[in-house]
Amino acid sequence: MSLPEVAALDAVAYVRRISPFDLLPEELFLEAARGLEIGLFEAGARLASAGGEPLRYLYVVRKGAVRIELDGQVLQVTEEGEVFGYTSLISRKATLDVIVEERLLAYCLPAAEFERLLGDARFATHFAVGLTERLKASLEHPRVARFEPDIGVEVARLVRRPPVWVGSDASVGDVARIMRDEHISSVLLRCEPAGIVTDRDLRNRVLAEDIGPEAPAIRVCSRPLRTVAAAAPVYEAWRTLLEAGVNHLPVMREDEVVGVLTSTDLLRHSAQGPVAVLRRFEQLHSRDGLPEYGPTVAEMVSALLAAGLDAVAVAGLVAQLNGTLLRRLLHMAERELGDPPAPYAWLASGPEGRREQVLLGEQDHALAYGDDGAGQPDWFRALVERVEADLAAAGFPSGSPDHMARERCGTRSEWLARIEALVPGRPWEAAPLFDLRRTGGTLDVAPIEAALAARRDPLLVRALARQALALEPPLAMALRLRGRASRVDLERQGLWPIVSLARCYAVELGSRERNTLSRLDDALKAGIILERTHAAITEAFRFLLHLRAAVQLRAMAAGRGGGEQVAMSELTGTERTRLKESFRAIRRWQERASYRYHS
Repeated sequence: MSLPEVAALDAVAYVRRISPFDLLPEELFLEAARGLEIGLFEAGARLASAGGEPLRYLYVVRKGAVRIELDGQVLQVTEEGEVFGYTSLISRKATLDVIVEERLLAYCLPAAEFERLLGDARFATHFAVGLTERLKASLEHPRVARFEPDIGVEVARLVRRPPVWVGSDASVGDVARIMRDEHISSVLLRCEPAGIVTDRDLRNRVLAEDIGPEAPAIRVCSRPLRTVAAAAPVYEAWRTLLEAGVNHLPVMREDEVVGVLTSTDLLRHSAQGPVAVLRRFEQLHSRDGLPEYGPTVAEMVSALLAAGLDAVAVAGLVAQLNGTLLRRLLHMAERELGDPPAPYAWLASGPEGRREQVLLGEQDHALAYGDDGAGQPDWFRALVERVEADLAAAGFPSGSPDHMARERCGTRSEWLARIEALVPGRPWEAAPLFDLRRTGGTLDVAPIEAALAARRDPLLVRALARQALALEPPLAMALRLRGRASRVDLERQGLWPIVSLARCYAVELGSRERNTLSRLDDALKAGIILERTHAAITEAFRFLLHLRAAVQLRAMAAGRGGGEQVAMSELTGTERTRLKESFRAIRRWQERASYRYHS
């Protein structure tokens, strides 16, 4: 099995690109690469049998495929760019059957060389950790230089000066003079609880309300303070700032304010962050700028993912931006239609309702309004039509008719009646309601949330479980590089099974959480899901959300639409391996859940 010189060069170059060999120091890798051998095996050849002799090589597949089985059940098909044999080498046991599926060409690293490479911590970690850690590690990669500075840098490093405090008896005029003299845009007030006065407060609460300079500053300050920890990463400050809708964040170290971070500070740190997008669209006055929204968000998402930010965190930031845009569109519509005849709430469902939309997707909305507006439904229909058209212009395609607000629009009493009348035998109608989240308007939706939380009907829970468990990931044999079944739908076959079963848990528990990971956390606390299963499914969800976003961005860069479906051949070897592992974890979870719900 010695390698000719040309083949040796090809083997070394090829293996060097495969994870985790790409993590090795150059000298260590080249020394090990001298021991590489070539393996040629015909289809049907058995490389290992459970209970027999362990494998003596780590195999890197160059061409062909290997089928890995347990008791006749196919666990995985390993193909080009993937690695197998490490479990046998580490345990020194053969616990699985390894059979050549298609004529195999593999580069083989002898056991002795493999064991020597395990002395490198990063290389060893790749093989030694469990599924949860492997999925987590696959999302960690070096930041791309053009996205410096680091979005994970501590907030404290952005603080430029100590905060300026004034007494609780300071006047508005005192505050204005201090801000002018110190060249700052905010002052903190020593009161209980502490407050802050900003340049925006002086404009909106003093000048606009014709309040004189002698008025006490405590009258116009904001309190309690919305703060961020000094050790928090910059992206956490973005999230806090967007959620609070403010431009100044006092930075806390233990119990002391060490400075005030402004949105301008964050803009200076990263021109491609959500604060920059917020600034562009929070003062939108006309519809002319709407077509820029989708491409701008896509550019931001691409930058954040390339910089190493978790896709779940990115989705949360995008949800905040989408909410800001929506509220601006509602304001524009009200300006044209006049004051609403009753308070209303714009409700998001689907990925937007769960805060899991990384890139802009189809509209999935509803509208509830106060019962005192029942006599004027035309006003609310006009509102819905304007806003849905504006969202489409901003890059949110119209969804199916039954997911549009024009078809899900009614008074709060009508919504409560709809929830009360949910039929267990029609889970596809019930499921979207449990994802509803208010994103705009002032109507109190607590009664709607309470009514949904109270729908813990065991028949409905079992119906939702049957629906969730019917959403199966593809079988191992279907996950091939070639053939008709070589394409997978990352949303329907990966994310939806997790989302749907997590929702089922939430309904059973009466949880008011909307986010999938939060629902899984509630299930863990309630003892519905095992800790190891929770860890594996959580990381599988994170990985699938990241991979789907990456695939969508690649499709956009290539000028293609879609991105939900991807050919296995378009993925890297590591992505294929992790995808298969994620699907296996979901299947195991579904098998356990089926016993719980007798499905």
